[in-house]
Amino acid sequence: MQQSTQNKGKVLPRKRVPEKMADVLSGIRVPDLPYPARKLSPDAVSDWGPLMLSCWTEQRDEPVTHVIRSVSLTWSVRQINSAYVADRIMGVFLKTSGLHPELARRIARLRFFFAWRMNLEGAGALHETLIQWLDSLQDCRGWSASGGRSARAILDQLDALIIAVSGSFDSGDIEPVLVFCRQWEEDATRREQQNDRLRQRLLETEQGAARQRRAEQTARALVGRALQNRQLPQAVVNFVFDHWFGLLKQIVWEEGTEGENWRHAGKLLEWLVWIGDPGLSDRDRNRLYTVGEQIGDRITDVWNRVQKKPLEEKALAGVQSVMVARLRGETPDLVPALPTDNRFSWDSSWLTFSEPAEEDVSPLKGKWYVEGEGAKEQRRFFFALLPDTCEVLWTNGAGVKLGIQPWARFVAGLDSGTLRRLPPLKPFGEVLAETVTSLSVVLDRQKLQRAKAAKEAKARADALRLEKDEAERRQREEETARQEELTRRKQAAEAQRVADEEAEQDRLLREKVAAAQQLVDGIKLGGWIVEESSGTGQDPVRLKLAVRINASKKLVFVDRLGLNRREFLVDELVAEIVAGRIRVLGASAEFDDTLSRVVGRIRVGRN
Repeated sequence: MQQSTQNKGKVLPRKRVPEKMADVLSGIRVPDLPYPARKLSPDAVSDWGPLMLSCWTEQRDEPVTHVIRSVSLTWSVRQINSAYVADRIMGVFLKTSGLHPELARRIARLRFFFAWRMNLEGAGALHETLIQWLDSLQDCRGWSASGGRSARAILDQLDALIIAVSGSFDSGDIEPVLVFCRQWEEDATRREQQNDRLRQRLLETEQGAARQRRAEQTARALVGRALQNRQLPQAVVNFVFDHWFGLLKQIVWEEGTEGENWRHAGKLLEWLVWIGDPGLSDRDRNRLYTVGEQIGDRITDVWNRVQKKPLEEKALAGVQSVMVARLRGETPDLVPALPTDNRFSWDSSWLTFSEPAEEDVSPLKGKWYVEGEGAKEQRRFFFALLPDTCEVLWTNGAGVKLGIQPWARFVAGLDSGTLRRLPPLKPFGEVLAETVTSLSVVLDRQKLQRAKAAKEAKARADALRLEKDEAERRQREEETARQEELTRRKQAAEAQRVADEEAEQDRLLREKVAAAQQLVDGIKLGGWIVEESSGTGQDPVRLKLAVRINASKKLVFVDRLGLNRREFLVDELVAEIVAGRIRVLGASAEFDDTLSRVVGRIRVGRN
């Protein structure tokens, strides 16, 4: 599963986040995490409270899932999912909160606390007070690791968070953390009231300083441009730096550079340079006289208008002596007009100074900017553009000055990318809602996959069952066919045996009949037969053949006395002999042997 994928659709409303989080904690499954192979009893699950507390106390930055995989203990599904969800939330917070990386990293260590609470309370682990406090961290978006007092104050408060969370681990209750959050909010309210006063005081102070800098730098630029590369009498140089330079600053401070006093003062500065430099004034002696007559009065007039008091007489004494010497045609001693050691710095751009258009400034003012990367980044707040110097006033957002920067360098930094605008910070509540939304989408997808897999498994099971039933049916049919074939074969064999036995019996009967026929044919007149008794208690009757009538195949037998005449047809007598009811005396032994052989063969055939 791709954990870094963010849900791009509609984000869940805040009130539905706990419900969805509960579903995620119980239902989501993440590849490569050490889920138990079966449902565990409560006694079999390891207690991870001491481990989570240890990681929090040590302020470790590794994910909770890495920690639980690094130890050989048994974790429940809920513990593993709590670890994963806590890691996911704080991982997104690290990437999208917009806070300084060091600050965001310290807050993200709450993942151990969140994982522990989620396992205990599920969706109720993130108390509304805690979420509100995390949202309020947007007020710290200007925090940088500068080492200053305000930076250390935030770190000290976060050190107090370590103690509060540890107390929650020890007591098993979230109340110590909630107390910390409420105290933070109270402190933030007091700080904001104080910061309002600091910001107003800073703005007033910096506006006055900017006005002073503009007066200084503009006067320097005018003097530097006029005296650059010039050799002038020392008296002229002294007057310019001791008196006229201060006058120029006063004019800029009070009036700017658009008035008549600034124009006249600049023109008189040029006249002083022109008079003092023989290379310039010797070319036009007539003008030198004219300027010489007027310059003193002109200087005094401008001075009086600006300073509101007369110029000291000795201040112009040096300039007047130079004028007299020049009018006599003398060349005074010359010195470099500007110090040779570059002690007098100046920038001619101040003479062409102009404020940027308001429509260019408004979109950029009142925003946070970042310079640097990673832990070395520095955050600055564009508090105001000082109109007198066209400088950006940087603060930490709480009324503490971080520096000033010319507008042109500010714009150049934006264009080059060394200075970039801080993206809008994402509140923790929004991070939480988006992350839970993303995970709920993954959970829904997994549920569909599980339902599909279950359906496919059921289909495979049904197919296997049908296949098994079909195989069993075919086996039964084959077994039935085999049994039927065996029965048919047994029946055929039995029928054959019966037929063979009947045939054998017929053959034996025919032999027996033939033997009896032979005995009957062999009875001579006077031959004796014995008729077995036909009833109980009756003795056998001995009869003697008295008459044989060949024409009718009749035999007449009588007893010893000639009485009890019995007549038998030949076939009848044969049948009686075969049936064993009549025996032929004299040949009875041979017949009995014949009968015994026949009966024996019949019994063998039956077996």
